Amino acid sequence: MSENKQRVSRRQFLNYTLTGVGGFMAAGMLMPMVRFAIDPLLQPEAEHDMVQVVSVDKITKEPQKFDFKINQVDGWYESEVSNSAWVYKNDNGDIIALSPVCKHLGCAVSWAEDPGNPNRFFCPCHYGLYEKDGKNVPGTPPMGPLDVFDSQVKDGYLYLGKTKPNPVGGA
Repeated sequence: MSENKQRVSRRQFLNYTLTGVGGFMAAGMLMPMVRFAIDPLLQPEAEHDMVQVVSVDKITKEPQKFDFKINQVDGWYESEVSNSAWVYKNDNGDIIALSPVCKHLGCAVSWAEDPGNPNRFFCPCHYGLYEKDGKNVPGTPPMGPLDVFDSQVKDGYLYLGKTKPNPVGGA
């Protein structure tokens, strides 16, 4: 036989064995944790259904606040979340649904609340102003327009979906 054949000492054998066993144990503990953290990301994104909000007959040219609830899924937690929208008909008769969340700090805006600005959305946090179409007024804190909801009319009712950036652009 060849003299070049190296023998494994007891110390090396124990080192290899304990390293292998420790590696399997670590993998056995880490795999469920990694799966727990990554699994929600691998799930297909749920279709956000349109939610029935109000009868089209109740929508006027003056913005009105309508509250509605949506089902929200965060990972494994499913909940019903309250939401609201400022809804009105523009001069063309199109229905516009604006988000009530100020683009400055996320406060809730209201319509015609400020006596000095009767036909504008007003944010009381830092006196932010928006025009009726959601465009921010120059010289006030908001840097962008109010978001708009995806909307559709079906069977005489307004349905709202997710918010998207307002196409009117910022000031």
